[in-house]
Amino acid sequence: MMGATLAFDCATSRCSAAVLDSEGRVLASREVVTARGHAEILLPMIETVRTEAGLDWNDVGLIGVGVGPGSFTGLRIGLATARGLALAGGIPVAGVTTTEALAWAVPAEERKGRTLLVLIDGKRDDLFMQGFDSDLHPLGEPLAALPEAIAALFPGPLLLAGDGVVRAAPFLPDAVLSSVDGGVDAVPLARLAACRHAEGRALPPAPLYLRPPDVTLAQPA
Repeated sequence: MMGATLAFDCATSRCSAAVLDSEGRVLASREVVTARGHAEILLPMIETVRTEAGLDWNDVGLIGVGVGPGSFTGLRIGLATARGLALAGGIPVAGVTTTEALAWAVPAEERKGRTLLVLIDGKRDDLFMQGFDSDLHPLGEPLAALPEAIAALFPGPLLLAGDGVVRAAPFLPDAVLSSVDGGVDAVPLARLAACRHAEGRALPPAPLYLRPPDVTLAQPA
């Protein structure tokens, strides 16, 4: 029987971690809304939830982590942490997209009869996004697009979720906003990771980038 699932994410506006037992019950969870400082926050948060759950590392049977799209720096920190813990403890890693993790947090009654559009603020002109039907089946791959282009890409009726909603909503006056707030919650992320791992469909702990990082190369003298 698989042990507990430890899941965490810091690819969006929230840094979160959670531990679930093998039956999917929440043993501990923590979150901090922050735009920076993930490297200082994540490891202590992981240790806090593991300790609160009363687990040794030998009790952890799976590590779940968001692979993006999202913040370049946050993704690097989260994935490096997942790979390091997995290597040290011999624990399998189940990667899931941040868009799907956000979608799984939206209640079924809100999704009924609407296309769920998950929107992540990419901190530039465009937004990262992915559409899902009311049963959470993806309607395509994650993509990056300008807010003003969304209406043409995703005909309504729309339900919006994610931390990019504020920027997209003015261009989608008929859309409904989900009651779920913007960043990834590690609890649904953990459930999704365990599900994908059991199905053999988990992603490797490698970043999903939809555009190159903001890096300026030094010019030769």
